[in-house]
Amino acid sequence: MMVDIDFVRDTEFCKLLARREDVALTRVALELARDEQPQLEFAETLEWIEKRAAELRSQVLKVRSDRDMLKELVDCLAGTHGLHGNKNAFERAESSYINRVIETGVGIPISLSVVYVAVAQAAGLDLTCVAAPMHFLTRFDSVEGPLFVDAFYEGHVLSYDDCLGWIESMTGLPTEEIERTLKPARSRDVIIRMLNNLKTLHLNQDKWEPAWLVQRRLFALAPQSFEHRRDLALIAIKTDRCGVAVDLLEACLKDGPPGERVALQDHLRVAERNLSKWN
Repeated sequence: MMVDIDFVRDTEFCKLLARREDVALTRVALELARDEQPQLEFAETLEWIEKRAAELRSQVLKVRSDRDMLKELVDCLAGTHGLHGNKNAFERAESSYINRVIETGVGIPISLSVVYVAVAQAAGLDLTCVAAPMHFLTRFDSVEGPLFVDAFYEGHVLSYDDCLGWIESMTGLPTEEIERTLKPARSRDVIIRMLNNLKTLHLNQDKWEPAWLVQRRLFALAPQSFEHRRDLALIAIKTDRCGVAVDLLEACLKDGPPGERVALQDHLRVAERNLSKWN
């Protein structure tokens, strides 16, 4: 029994599967949101972004520095339109979906950053996503050097050195390792991080059907990954897709690490036993 990894509705996600670079990040983020909101239409969200971009364009013509330009972006999104983060956002899946972030005003760092980048780029500003460790940011390469905007903390603007020092103090990672993460992130990396956030949340809350939809995408993005295949099999058991689980677990047993073999065999027996109840 094959895993259905046909994403015919998801034009932008299919570009990620083909490893193309011309991916519309806003649209692929909405494609993820549509998994849990099947009736979601993208037009309202895209129109909101265009309206905010028009507001921003009218203001940035008056500024004298890149910092002031970023302040206008922050004033628009965090000030006028109230986009912000809070600790409770990490416990709600809707905080990862950019349409719901716009509707509620609340998001987590990565979803807020995607909205910031969407508005900024629509206004002609070359803001990019940055997949920093433990905290997602946005980056603008100014004449004075890179500037970082923290959309979660009400659009706080940081210089490169300030950003580096802050992440270093938060993570304890060496400077060289952090510096590698402060470069603009590819759309593929952003979406994988969004999916991993959602996966962790759904598993922690025992929400197995949403977890299946997320893990199915992660598996499609990296079908050779043992970990993604194994996790998809375990979630398949939880969602009564036991035929799929058997196929996946048998494949895992063929090429998985020896240390996983006993656990995989146990899971396979569970899947086969559950499957027999339906036959």
